[in-house]
Amino acid sequence: MRGALGQGNTGGAAASRPAAWPARATIREVGLRDGLQSVATIVSTENKLAWIDAAYAAGQREIEAGSFVPARLLPQLADTEIVVAHARTLPGLTVSVLVPNLKGAERAFAAQADVIVVPLSASALHSQANLRKTPDEVVAEVARMRAARDAAGARTLIEGGVGTAFGCTLQGAVDPAEVLRLMQALLDAGADRVSLADTVGYADPAGVRRLFEAARRQVGDLLCCAHFHDTRGLGLANVLAALDTGIDRFDACLAGIGGCPHAPGASGNVSTEDLAFMLGSMGIDTGLDIARLLALRADVAQWLAGEPLSGALWRAGLPATYVAPRAYA
Repeated sequence: MRGALGQGNTGGAAASRPAAWPARATIREVGLRDGLQSVATIVSTENKLAWIDAAYAAGQREIEAGSFVPARLLPQLADTEIVVAHARTLPGLTVSVLVPNLKGAERAFAAQADVIVVPLSASALHSQANLRKTPDEVVAEVARMRAARDAAGARTLIEGGVGTAFGCTLQGAVDPAEVLRLMQALLDAGADRVSLADTVGYADPAGVRRLFEAARRQVGDLLCCAHFHDTRGLGLANVLAALDTGIDRFDACLAGIGGCPHAPGASGNVSTEDLAFMLGSMGIDTGLDIARLLALRADVAQWLAGEPLSGALWRAGLPATYVAPRAYA
């Protein structure tokens, strides 16, 4: 019995994988947007392009490359057009960007981004602080984006990202019924899909399971992604809870960077390398070469010298018993 339970991942995890768990999961790297916008250091365009190339070589096939916002507001992301143009040269890479308004969406359409993520805070107070709009005004903006996209003949997908879905540092509790209402409103306004985010790290696994189950009952596979922060050490536990409901796409930041300006003192997002390791240990293929991710993390740590980084795997490395769910090409 001890031998059977103590050998770690020997490649047989898939045989005992619960039915709700997928054989494969996608990790969307959002460090180049959510991560970099949250640190003071401005990473050079050259290093951003090197980051994308290395992530792609490690198997990353979805990357959030930046945000189309005024450079005076986020100088860290002022070169997003250049970064998107480079990312689009890599075959099979889905390139997403965050856009807060119609003007940003029009820039994204012109850049031929594959996906725009439109942030909507279910917390009315957070929405005003973050976007200077009410949640329903954001919904109306999505309708304008959809009309502009269709008029331009662009193929960019519109993803409505419902943030502060589990609570808010400004408002406190957020009613799950309001989260579900806004999620449906985004789809009714023309969004192609939606995602749920624990923006300030208030979620716990039980709450994640309840909300994601309710959301999936309402919109099915149009709920495409989960975005968790590791603010209070529950990021990976919350991923597992969402995985149990059938979610197979997760946002993450290399080195666990990122955060929210309205959650002071918080650590960043779920770490890409830690998440890839957890899923791989469970027999779920992410297509990611973890050794290459750790090498890239070391580069990112140099580019962000002095900035707070998170994550655990980089300290100890992969255990000797670890066997990836697939052979890397």
